Amino acid sequence: MDKRTRARELAMQGLYQLDVQGADLLERLGEFFIENDSDDSVRKLASDWTRGTWENLAQCDELIGGATIKWQLSRLSPVDKSILRLAVYQLKFSPDIPAKVVINEAIELAKKFSTDKSPAFINGVLDAVLKKLRT
Repeated sequence: MDKRTRARELAMQGLYQLDVQGADLLERLGEFFIENDSDDSVRKLASDWTRGTWENLAQCDELIGGATIKWQLSRLSPVDKSILRLAVYQLKFSPDIPAKVVINEAIELAKKFSTDKSPAFINGVLDAVLKKLRT
């Protein structure tokens, strides 16, 4: 598996844990990354993306909320919310990552960790977010 793909998986899982357990977990996330991957570069990337997303959560959630007209953020599954938050963070704050890659990776995360309907939902939301970011 590609190192950046693995880092995205870990970051999404870290964001899920933060969403469910609360911000106090942020200090112990490094332990989770160490337990789940031996590669320092993967762990650093996962940590950077998780912390960056969490620090910019309000902006990410606002963009997601604007793109999910029929859905309130609170109604999204924690897995889908974590995937969307990470992807929106990368779309907005990581210009070195092509938007097409961010969206494709988010769809792959949804295929692996969420429901059958989630990949299409994630794709639609991220397309709407990307359009808004480009205007």
